[in-house]
Amino acid sequence: MKPEILLVEPIMKPFDERLEADYAVHRLYEPAEKAKIDAALPNIRGVVTGGGNGLSNEWIEKLPNLRVISVNGVGTDRIDLAFARSRNIDVAITAGVLTDDVADLGISLMLASLRHVAKGDAFVRKGLWGKDPFPLGTSPKGKKLGILGLGQIGRAFGQRAEAFGMSVRYWNRSPVKDTNWTSCESPLALAQDSDVLCVIIAATAETKNIVNAEILKALGPKGIIINIARGTVIDEDALLAALNDGTIGGAGLDVFVGEPNIRKEFFTAPNTVLMPHQGSATLETRMAMGELVLSNLAAHFAGRTPPTTVN
Repeated sequence: MKPEILLVEPIMKPFDERLEADYAVHRLYEPAEKAKIDAALPNIRGVVTGGGNGLSNEWIEKLPNLRVISVNGVGTDRIDLAFARSRNIDVAITAGVLTDDVADLGISLMLASLRHVAKGDAFVRKGLWGKDPFPLGTSPKGKKLGILGLGQIGRAFGQRAEAFGMSVRYWNRSPVKDTNWTSCESPLALAQDSDVLCVIIAATAETKNIVNAEILKALGPKGIIINIARGTVIDEDALLAALNDGTIGGAGLDVFVGEPNIRKEFFTAPNTVLMPHQGSATLETRMAMGELVLSNLAAHFAGRTPPTTVN
């Protein structure tokens, strides 16, 4: 008899087919399956979910025999890791495989913000080329990059930024080894010493709104902020105010509070480049993530600890 699992959100077709072959799959996102899922709750031993949806404590409590949550992503802010551990549940993520693509998108947002790429695209499409002046951009060369959260993605971002002639400094919640980059004593000190501030810190209760009005003011009227972490790590009220009153120079944002239903004020905020949470969204990386999701799940059902368990 196949082990029973709960699939919280759709997964790419090749992996959906493989799940179907190896497990009895209950799809939470299919309303027609509600009664079937309710009946299967005591038998479900594994959950596959995404970083954006996670799995609430309410759902964990509904699943008395749940022992593994395999996350298609690296964010765990929607899962209570300690609570899961208290119930002997391994939470595994797709660590390592999305580092480069997320860093690449962060660099893209930075360059697009500094060089007015989105504004230039709209300018050309409106037929204004040759009729109205277009503003000069800003070169990254010689600028100071601040990285808020120096994990794997932060390191990859910093290495890429150095290739553009930027100098790197950082702040991290825990000591960092094996780097020659300058460590700042606080997020505020980091912002004060940065031309571009890239936010890559994990979203937790402690880091909610860690980028606040004070930090945005310290970044300054020419400063650019890039967010490839989670929307909750920036105070969006403060960010929108800072963009609209010129406290900062601009923003490149891939993540938002309440996405995809983001605040409409972002649509008209000046000097912003907006992306629909596409950090890991390349075919190559999504395929690698799917493989790791299935590997983590298979490891559990083979009696092993999933290799990228985080709790």
